[in-house]
Order: sequence, then structure tokens, then C-alpha cells
Amino acid sequence: MNEELVKQLSVITEEEKEILAGRSEIDRSRYTEGTRLVVDSKKMLDTGKLIQIRPHTRFVHFPKHKHNYIEVIYMCQGQTVHLIDDNRVTLKAGELLFLNQNAEQEILPAGEKDLAINFIILPEFFDVAFRMLGENENLIRDFLVGCLCGDKHYDNYLHFQVADVLPIQNLVENMVWTILHDQPNKQTINQTIMGLLFMQLSNHTERLEKGSQSFEQNLILQVLRYIDGNYRDGQLSDLSKVMGYDIYWLSRMIKRLTGRNYKDLLQIKRLNQAAYLLLNTRVAVSDISIAIGYDNTSYFHRIFREYYGVSPKEYRKANKIM
Repeated sequence: MNEELVKQLSVITEEEKEILAGRSEIDRSRYTEGTRLVVDSKKMLDTGKLIQIRPHTRFVHFPKHKHNYIEVIYMCQGQTVHLIDDNRVTLKAGELLFLNQNAEQEILPAGEKDLAINFIILPEFFDVAFRMLGENENLIRDFLVGCLCGDKHYDNYLHFQVADVLPIQNLVENMVWTILHDQPNKQTINQTIMGLLFMQLSNHTERLEKGSQSFEQNLILQVLRYIDGNYRDGQLSDLSKVMGYDIYWLSRMIKRLTGRNYKDLLQIKRLNQAAYLLLNTRVAVSDISIAIGYDNTSYFHRIFREYYGVSPKEYRKANKIM
């Protein structure tokens, strides 16, 4: 990785200063408001952001925890040891570790030269990458399905040992640089880079270790594909006819396998598409509302704010430099 980036990411953080001064454990208030250690995206991400990075906290044991977001860890130099769902994973320089919302991990103390970058990512960030992977089913696409629907029966983690694969290293470095430096359209750039990264990783599955489980993946893939292509006016009744299933059975299965009902999945897709149009076009907000399937612009404004924490205009202004 670029020497200047490594230098920038190696700076001792305020939390690490406290640890070096005598604190014997992490400051939980930095990560969650709850009693259980579930690291909260609201603590890690600025309002309206889908992705952010932070250096992994060194010099201390990080106890068992989960995240309510997707975590991607890139090892810049040195190594870290992760205990994930009873598996011991040693992450070495140049390697990548993807963890979904259901992975439970603890991390052994890292030294000063053990520099890891944590990518904090909301599931909807992967929408572009999911489309870029196309229709071909593979381990990475299956992992994304698990991330997007939050199902505990999919792979909980993917460990890629790709330190010597130059295109992958370049893509990760480009993403880190783009996040750290304010430039036009950085969210769209990073979503595209993530898609390219997954496509490259798909060519190196022989270097993959995973925590795997399998569960009715084909059903959810069909549902997500249908929503992806019919988000504007696709109804559950239409989907049930396409798939040949009873509508009430299908509704229950979607809820059981994803934790969300069909209407929720459809709304998430519509809002993701709205965010994409806000960042990549100059189309008026009222026209975007209609384009994604909402004739009632006031309702669109309300649900967009509930989902992203800001209005559509505020989202466009905060994430796009014209």
C-alpha cells in the first residue's frame, strides 16, 4: 500500500492513547449504547453514509462481538488473529476478511506495526456490486445474498489470501484513497470499485476460506433478482405467479428467510435506486420519486428521511460534488 496512506492510517488514535496510558479494555461507549456488544453502525458511520473506514484498535483484546453492518477488514501490514464462530483466522498483510451481520468474533491484541483497516459498510452499499456480478451464482454472490437479506444461514465470513494478486491490491488501495480524500462522486466510485473487487475475487476462489452454511439460497436469489428488475411496479402476486408458488406460502418464506416482508425488500431497493439517481443524475427529486414507483412525493420524502436520516436534497448535496 502507498507509503503516505500507511503513514496516515498508522497514527495513534485517541482510544489507543487511552489504552497505552493504562486502560485495560476497549471503551464500549465508542461502539454501542446497549449492554450486549453489538457494534452499532450509528456509532461508526456519519449520517447518510453507506461506507466508512477506521483503523483497527490496537494494543488491546477486542472481546466477542457482532456488528449490525457488514465489516470488511484489510490487513495493510503485520497480522491480526480473529476468533470467528469457533474458527481461528490469522489475517496477514494483503489479505481480506469479509464478515456479515451474524458473524461473532473476538480479536487478539495487535501491536503497533499490525495495521488493519476496518471498512464499515451498510448492506445496501453492495447493491451495485450485486448487479455487476450478474446472474452467475458463486460463493461471493451467495455471501452478498446473505448480507442483503441478513439471513444467518449463509456464509458468515470469507477470508481471501490474495496478498500477491496485484489487481486486488490496487482496487483496495483505490477504495481507501477515495474514502479518505474528498472528490466528486466518491460513493458511486467506491460502489463500482467494490463490484470490480468482487469480480476479481471471483477469479481466485481457490484462495478462499469460508465459514459456510447453506439454506434455500435459490429461492431468495430468485426473489432478489425479481425485485432488482421490477422494483417500480413488481407485486408479490406477480412474483408468486412467476415462481409458481402460493402467494401466502411465498410471503411467509420471504419473511422467515430474510427477516423482512416483500414490501420492505421492495422499498429498500427503491430507495437504493433513488440514492443512485440522486448521485448520478440531475433529475428533479419529484421525478425520481415517480421513476422508482412513488407517485406521492411527500410519502417518498418521508420514507427516504426515515431510511437515510436526511432528505433527498440533503443526501444529494452531502454525497455529490458537482
